[in-house]
Amino acid sequence: MKPRQPSLPLLAGRKPVMEALQQGVAIEKIFLLRSATGPEINAIKKLARDANIPVSQVPVEKLDGLTRIQHQGVVAWGSLLHYVDLQAGISHVVESGKTPLFLLLDGVTDVRNVGAIARSALCCGAQALILPTSHAASLTEEAIKTSAGALRKILLCRTPSVPQAIDILKLNGIQILGTQMKGSVPVYESDMTIPTAVVMGAEDTGISKDVLKRADQLIRIPMSAEFDSLNVSVAAGMVLYEAQRQRLLSV
Repeated sequence: MKPRQPSLPLLAGRKPVMEALQQGVAIEKIFLLRSATGPEINAIKKLARDANIPVSQVPVEKLDGLTRIQHQGVVAWGSLLHYVDLQAGISHVVESGKTPLFLLLDGVTDVRNVGAIARSALCCGAQALILPTSHAASLTEEAIKTSAGALRKILLCRTPSVPQAIDILKLNGIQILGTQMKGSVPVYESDMTIPTAVVMGAEDTGISKDVLKRADQLIRIPMSAEFDSLNVSVAAGMVLYEAQRQRLLSV
């Protein structure tokens, strides 16, 4: 059975996609034919890069499977959500008088996990979800449904890479807490009353080496010796609840 494509608005063709980018139309992801070349293709790549829009280079079979329209090697999914620049998101939270509590996803590609994480994040007082443009889930209707609408209420910040996001966060005085099964600090011993960004990694590989190098602390959720695995969305909820608990007690 052919996999069902995400239900997102679709644009096809070089000029329609380029014009949409130039007009600031919200785009979730762009698919380019691997062999596509030319000035318009170069312009699309640059505009997408400037707007932190994910670009995937694919074979023609992938594009043909997305649409029957004459695509000219370019197909884009329109976004159902609004993204903001990370620095703009940080400034917005700080200027509103809140202490930043952000969640940075590193390699989390399952849309249902992202939706569940957003739901927990909003409930526990986190103000923003940070998503890299590569190795990340496309936020489709399924993700929005799983989030119970939280993805429409929390700030969504897209960034070219996790390391770049960490650098920007640190420049703004936000500590980086990497979550790891063997982290040196139990989650309840980490101070999350100060500006904080928690990094959650993929369930199979965990956080990346770049995060391990850049994190201010590596935290862990203490677990029973008989079992040592948590779904990433469940783990995120537990860490965020501890952050909320600490912040409520500090008021």
